[in-house]
Amino acid sequence: MTDRTLCRLEDIPDGEARGFPPAPGGFTGLVAVRRGEAVHVYVNSCPHIGLPLEPLPNRFLDGTRRFLVCSAHGARFRVEDGFCINGPCAGDSLEAVEARIEDGAVLVPEDAGL
Repeated sequence: MTDRTLCRLEDIPDGEARGFPPAPGGFTGLVAVRRGEAVHVYVNSCPHIGLPLEPLPNRFLDGTRRFLVCSAHGARFRVEDGFCINGPCAGDSLEAVEARIEDGAVLVPEDAGL
């Protein structure tokens, strides 16, 4: 499988999250959260009803910056594994996307979000 560059690591400030549009031909975008030198990437779709998580661009995290939040109903997801800890989809998880960092670039599979 071929990888594509999502962004540069420095494009995501440490402790922040960024949204990315769908891949060409895709329908669903991605969300990436940086924690130090690690980046966690998920399909930007709440498992409850499939809506994007953010109400405004790059507004994915709660006030503590510890959890991803779905703006539609307040479900909270752990950053490290996408597991929903409360809300109507409690016990479900965001769809994780395998990501790796190579030479400062955040790489994801070409078909991520399709």
